[in-house]
Amino acid sequence: MSTEAKLSVLAAANLPQHVAIIMDGNGRWAKARQRPRFEGHRVGAQSVRAVVRAAGELGIKYLTLYAFSVENWNRPKDEVDTLMKYLAQYLKSEAQELHRNNVRLESIGQIWRLPEFVQKQLADTQAALSKNTGLTLIVALSYGGRTEIVEAIRSLAAKARAGELEPAEITERVVSDHLYTRHWPDPDLLIRTSGEMRVSNFLLWQISYAELLITPTLWPDFRKAQLVECLEDYARRHRRFGGV
Repeated sequence: MSTEAKLSVLAAANLPQHVAIIMDGNGRWAKARQRPRFEGHRVGAQSVRAVVRAAGELGIKYLTLYAFSVENWNRPKDEVDTLMKYLAQYLKSEAQELHRNNVRLESIGQIWRLPEFVQKQLADTQAALSKNTGLTLIVALSYGGRTEIVEAIRSLAAKARAGELEPAEITERVVSDHLYTRHWPDPDLLIRTSGEMRVSNFLLWQISYAELLITPTLWPDFRKAQLVECLEDYARRHRRFGGV
């Protein structure tokens, strides 16, 4: 499929409102080419640009990208430092591109754990894009699904202890309203690149009824054509939500 791939009539009529992507395979892409790991991350950033642009063009309303997990802090310090530099550079260099494409930027996770220079650039870029009305790009940074749920439970427990909430009043809706993602709908489609068959602690509550799609394509090779293929696959599925 070419980079100018277009959606079929079926896919265009059954477009997911919210797509979430586990961007995996940067390291393996670099290793296969006998290049340092940071090369995989650099080319992976190009895929981010291409996919964000394509998602907006195709009419997707929300796109959540798993950029850095809480477990990723356990990687070698030099790799983490490089990733943080790339992240800050991306947020700065892509601001105009995102603005031209009317993209609004949001973030989820333990943002306070990021280096101060990354936090500042993230805040600056979000502010610059805050009035945009097109695709909402949600970047998961220092994010973990279990951590998110634990923080929600702590918040609910504090309200219950203060007499602001009765345990019997805690419903699925109430829990959802205490998650990082409370402002947006749950993902309809979860894509994982690189062929790994796991969700890696990503949006554990939110993907309970999402369609899962695992592609063998490594993230640095994932562009508009591959996104269109995923959307075509999604359009052929019948979502039953536990029904018949």
